[in-house]
This record gives sequence, C-alpha cells and structure tokens, in this order.
Amino acid sequence: MASETIHVVQAFIAGRGQALKSEQPIKCASAAEAQRRAERLSDLRLGVVAFTMTVDAELGDYDEKPTILFKSGRMSPQFED
Repeated sequence: MASETIHVVQAFIAGRGQALKSEQPIKCASAAEAQRRAERLSDLRLGVVAFTMTVDAELGDYDEKPTILFKSGRMSPQFED
C-alpha cells in the first residue's frame, strides 16, 4: 500500500486535575472539512486541532511533524509550537 494523506481533527476535554483527555480523533475527507469541523468544535472543547499528515499504515510510517491547519485552546505538547 502506498502512502496516503489523512486529515484529522483531535479535540481535548478536561481530565483529572489540570490534565487534558483526548477525544476520539475524527478523520475527514479533506483539509477544508477538517478545518471547518475544528473551528465549530473550538467553542465546545478545551482545545482542538486539525492537521494533515502522510501515513503508510502498512510500514507504520507516520509524519513526525504534521501540518497544522487550525488550533485553538489547550492541547497536548505534540501540537504546541
């Protein structure tokens, strides 16, 4: 299987104490759809990020640095600048 580009929205909610808890990632059909979904969720979640990355699931290869399309609020360190 060849590499494919995926578009994902990841939202974060309150965990224990000051920790964040990741919600189930949402896979989108396009970068534009991922950005729109993230923008809509941004008022409802502590943090949200939409990103695009290239993956080769067969080889287990994933981009180390995904392309951020949109981010708002608090999120895990991997999405911080």
